[in-house]
Amino acid sequence: QVDVVESGGGLVQAGGSLRLSCAASGRTFSTYTIGWFRQPPGKEREFVAAITWDGGRTYYTDSVKGRFTISRDNAKDTVYLQMNSLKPEDTAVYYCAAEGRKRPIATMRGVADFGSWGQGTQVTVST
Repeated sequence: QVDVVESGGGLVQAGGSLRLSCAASGRTFSTYTIGWFRQPPGKEREFVAAITWDGGRTYYTDSVKGRFTISRDNAKDTVYLQMNSLKPEDTAVYYCAAEGRKRPIATMRGVADFGSWGQGTQVTVST
C-alpha cells in the first residue's frame, strides 16, 4: 500500500484547464494502479480514470474521454490528471487512489477496488 496526496484543484471557468497531481509515498511497486475519482455535491463517488504504474495503460470513463488525460512520472512517484475543456458538471472533489493488486484496469472502476485514498482536492468549474 502507498499513501497518496492530491493537489492542484481550484476554481476555473468553463472551457478552461486544470492539472491535478497525485503524489505517492511509501512502499511502491510496479503492479500498482492509480485511479482518479470524483464526487460531485450530493452524489456518490465516481470513477474518472486509471493508469498502471509500470506500463502506463490507461482507462477513462466515457464522460471525460477526449478532454482528460491521465499520465504518470514514475521517477517522481506522481500521477497527473490533465483536465481540458472543463464543464460545470466536472465540479467535484477529486480523489486519487492506489491499489497494489494486479487487476485489469478496466475492471477497477469502483471505490472498493482501491485500497489507499487521498483526502481530495476541490475542482469548481464556473459557468
